[in-house]
Amino acid sequence: MRLTTGETIRVHYADENGQPYRSIGRYLIDRGELKRGEASMTAIREWALAHPDRLKELLDADPSVVFFHEEPLGDPELGPKGSLGVPLTAGRSIAVDPSAVPLGAPVFLATTFPASDVALQRLVIGQDTGGAIRGPVRADFFWGTGPQAASYAGQMSQQGRMWLLWPRGMPLPGAQ
Repeated sequence: MRLTTGETIRVHYADENGQPYRSIGRYLIDRGELKRGEASMTAIREWALAHPDRLKELLDADPSVVFFHEEPLGDPELGPKGSLGVPLTAGRSIAVDPSAVPLGAPVFLATTFPASDVALQRLVIGQDTGGAIRGPVRADFFWGTGPQAASYAGQMSQQGRMWLLWPRGMPLPGAQ
């Protein structure tokens, strides 16, 4: 995380308040503030900058709060640690619902780059979890750090397919 002072720090997930996640992008769409399909991270940020008097209203629309704690920066080239306790790898790590995809499992991902038809097909590893990642065919792709990664992450809401690569004869996650 880059602070307004220019200092870079590393933060890590600590906890959450247990309230259900509600999309602030959906909130803005439902109120006619943004059009469907344009509720990207960039558009939401621009809306917030243009409406500072309504920022509290926007943030209050999502009762879910995530808490973080600061960690030693270490090597700034390494990604943040995921749920497995190891740094995430840009373009190869995904957050998954561990009830559907075991942490550490390889997954073949077939989707497209944000806001395009350019194929994004590759082997990735389920190394993290996320409060909004629920269900078997849902993942959050780790783009890395920097402006390009932030731009991709802010636009990503692609449809796609996922194949869990699982040993033959082993019970699937969640199987009785």
